[in-house]
Order: sequence, then C-alpha cells, then structure tokens
Amino acid sequence: MSPETGPQKGPDKSKGSRRQGRTLAFQVLFGLAFDPQTEQAALRRAFARNPAVEDCESPEAVSFASELVFGVVEHLPDIDLVIGKHSDNWKIGRIAKIELAILRLSLFEILHRQDIPLKVAINEAIELAKSFGDENSRAFVNGILDAVARAVDQGRFGIDKKMDKKMDRKPEGAAGAAAGRKAADSK
Repeated sequence: MSPETGPQKGPDKSKGSRRQGRTLAFQVLFGLAFDPQTEQAALRRAFARNPAVEDCESPEAVSFASELVFGVVEHLPDIDLVIGKHSDNWKIGRIAKIELAILRLSLFEILHRQDIPLKVAINEAIELAKSFGDENSRAFVNGILDAVARAVDQGRFGIDKKMDKKMDRKPEGAAGAAAGRKAADSK
C-alpha cells in the first residue's frame, strides 16, 4: 500500500457503477489523507491522477466517485465534527486512515446525499471495511455509523431519512397499503 495509490484492491466491477464509484472515492480519499488538497484545481488533479481512477473503465463510476470525493472535501470540517462526537474516546488523529476515509465517505452519503438511504450507506461502508480494513475495522466503522444513523433517524440532524428502508418507499398495492397504514398507526 502506498500513499499515492491507496489500498491496492480494484473496484468490484460486478456490483455496478455505484459500488465501483464508492471504492474509487475511498481510494482517492485514502490517498488524500497523506497528501491533503483543499484547492479545487489541485484536488481535481489528485483525483484524475489516482491510479484507480485512471484504470477505471466505467465513466459512471468515475463520475459518482468524483461527486463523493468533492462532496466529502467540501463538508470535511462538519463531517469530522460528527466523527469526533460519535467516536467515544477517539480523536480524529488517532483513527486509522482506512477507517477515517470510510467514515468520511459514508457520513457524507448519510448527511448530504438524500438519494442514498441510511442502510445503504452503512452497508457499503461495512463492505469497504471488510475489503480494505483489518479484523477490527468493520465493528469500529459500524459502531460510529450506527450511532449517527440513529441520531439522523431521530431527527437530530434535521435530515428526513429513516433507518427502516420500508419507511423510505411508498407502499405498493393492497399489501403495501396495509403496511403503510400499520406504519402510520404506530407513529
């Protein structure tokens, strides 16, 4: 593993452009942990020159990765505050760079991407932790993201996202209507 290229696993092409894009975004964010870029032109160059991005054959994955990386960098101070608040006894500087890159990416999706459900952001982060982290990464990442997701679900961030994916969808058909009534009755 080197700072320029990040972790050496390639994107999983069988899982679609979004998963590929997340993997690319993670690799770029990991590299930026060693060589931070805040100026837009330098950030664009660092993104374009990342070997994982250069080797990617999916324009959709590269585009999605770009949205994620630039979004994380734009919101980095706020994202890091959230990490600090929800990582008991861990300062940002003590969190391993792999886990930090995964947390930043996932928290951007949770807090700033309305099109990405909470559970999807968490599950994708866990997959990245399994692929790139060590045996403790998954539990560490999951613990922080779960705490943030519960806070989002309870409305503490002013974001309209819910933990239960069924609540994010409109009921379909008679069975869906009954489920929708049951959910409404339980509020």
